[in-house]
Amino acid sequence: MCDMSNSLLTAQHSLLVVYPAIPNPECFRDGTGLLAHISDLPKYFINLTISVNRYSFNERKKLKILVTGGAGFIGSHITDAYINAGHSVVIIDDLSMGVQANINPKAKFYQIDIRDAAVKDIFERGKFDVVNHHAAQVDVRKSVDDPMFDASVNIIGVLNLLENCKASGVMKFIFASTGGAIYGEPRLRGEQDYFPADENHPVRPLSPYGITKLATEKYLFYYEQIFNLPYIVLRYANVYGPRQNPHGEAGVVAIFAKKMLEGGQPHINGDGKQTRDYVFVGDVVRANLLALDYNKSEIFNIGTGIETDVNILFNRIKILTKSACDELHLPPKKGEQLRSVLDASKIKKVLGWTPQVALDGGLKLTVEFFKNKINGK
Repeated sequence: MCDMSNSLLTAQHSLLVVYPAIPNPECFRDGTGLLAHISDLPKYFINLTISVNRYSFNERKKLKILVTGGAGFIGSHITDAYINAGHSVVIIDDLSMGVQANINPKAKFYQIDIRDAAVKDIFERGKFDVVNHHAAQVDVRKSVDDPMFDASVNIIGVLNLLENCKASGVMKFIFASTGGAIYGEPRLRGEQDYFPADENHPVRPLSPYGITKLATEKYLFYYEQIFNLPYIVLRYANVYGPRQNPHGEAGVVAIFAKKMLEGGQPHINGDGKQTRDYVFVGDVVRANLLALDYNKSEIFNIGTGIETDVNILFNRIKILTKSACDELHLPPKKGEQLRSVLDASKIKKVLGWTPQVALDGGLKLTVEFFKNKINGK
């Protein structure tokens, strides 16, 4: 842990950015970097340094960035980071899943569906350098129940964005893809071919949601080859952290934390031995910052390479929340993937990104966020 005693702390909305007055080599690799922490939480929880290699605020161009889904869990944190880095950000979000309170007041906000023809007017006014695309239909089970709606949002919506990027001269498209749903399951065994999965692992998604993510990646390749629109695809593992949606079926960390804090009884599907790769939202934000300065088109996994089963996750959150709930198991969900874990060594080699927040620390931050929210802080 580096010494921040000589640092100037400036809080802007949700992200606390630390600009050292005297650079500390323990904090700043290669002499440049970013230390960022979620400041929705009490300052005494801000004790996990997050460094970004080869990132300089003073030397890089200030960009005009469109963030779709910028009122959502991940998109809002990325918006805060981009604004803290000095960039100009416009958000489009229909608030179907996003939350008004997540919107950074320094961003220009349009409440609009990404499929809407009026998106063209926003592109014409914004003259964006970069589009960061996080708006999506993200519910896997909903995609199974209504694949036409899923495709309408996740494919027709992205094509609306890409056509406007082409017409307005956008220089880069950053896309939030999925590592868990895209690599698929051999012969329905519920497992990857090998663990952890790198970017060369076979892609064979078994849900309409995963299919639309893969289709978008193929469209990005097409637009790059034919229309010279560079792209970065970030295939996320299971992202968790403050602002995660605690409702519905996704976001098990948020669901467990909120229910336990409120004295409820969460449940575990199946035997709880299914594993996931849990990556903290602050680490995901750093990858989206680094993507701004990478000038080639590429696909990167964003994960920790560490598997954690649901039973372990449940009991760690139970300890943090001081809950007296039981470990209640319900029948397994049909077709649920048994194991999922990503190899992120490629982005480490190319961009210097590695996860900085361990699971125990990230869970502590997340639980504290929901505790404060429940208490009205």
